[in-house]
Amino acid sequence: MKILTDGRFTGWHMTAILVAFFGIVMAVNFYMARMAVGTFGGTVVDNSYVASQEYNAWLGAAARQEKLGWNVKVSLDTGRHVQVDARTDGVAITQMTAIGDALHPLGRADDIALSFAPAHDGTLISTTALPAGRWNLRLSLRRGADIFKLAEQVQ
Repeated sequence: MKILTDGRFTGWHMTAILVAFFGIVMAVNFYMARMAVGTFGGTVVDNSYVASQEYNAWLGAAARQEKLGWNVKVSLDTGRHVQVDARTDGVAITQMTAIGDALHPLGRADDIALSFAPAHDGTLISTTALPAGRWNLRLSLRRGADIFKLAEQVQ
């Protein structure tokens, strides 16, 4: 089998080009599919129909939360305890409670339930320290009838 004898483009050349092209496309597709399945931590919502029915209620809750005017910052202290600093007009919000969960972004570690205790400076500090790594936090802050929910990522 002579592939290139006199400089002509033959059927073997076209076959080699097509096999190489589709081989690369398939290799990239398999790689991307493997990465997508291996790094996806779960579903966003369990039932999209039910979520669509609750969408307007979620918008209303978000609007009420925005009207509160709370400025909430979440961080980790040196001991990896979650620290929540909530302020309105620059003044720390007092008599506030918080609960939440820490979830590993890839689902490789168990979720951690968080409870908080007030600190002397008006912030709230989690009673449980987080292990090393990146964590997604879902927190719910409450003062009286006012509820403020947020999702943050800490590392």
